Amino acid sequence: MLLNPFAPLAFIKVTSLKATTLFLLVLLIKSNLLRLKGGLIGGLFALILISGILASTSIAVGSLIYAYKVKNKSDDQDSSVQDLEPVNV
Repeated sequence: MLLNPFAPLAFIKVTSLKATTLFLLVLLIKSNLLRLKGGLIGGLFALILISGILASTSIAVGSLIYAYKVKNKSDDQDSSVQDLEPVNV
């Protein structure tokens, strides 16, 4: 039986195909992980922004309610003051 002189070339072809396939698989996994990481970071950033908006809105509403209560309380106190007349001695 004679050895095929092209056997080393066939081995190199198969090996390079396996290496190329492995390299492409690693790149695919890397891109999916990067996309997942970007999505998580973006989601976390959006959550921080939304919570900041809710916190500032609740503080603003609370301050408006407080100002309204203070104004009504001062109005009630002003209306209870009676007109006093001077006393002649």
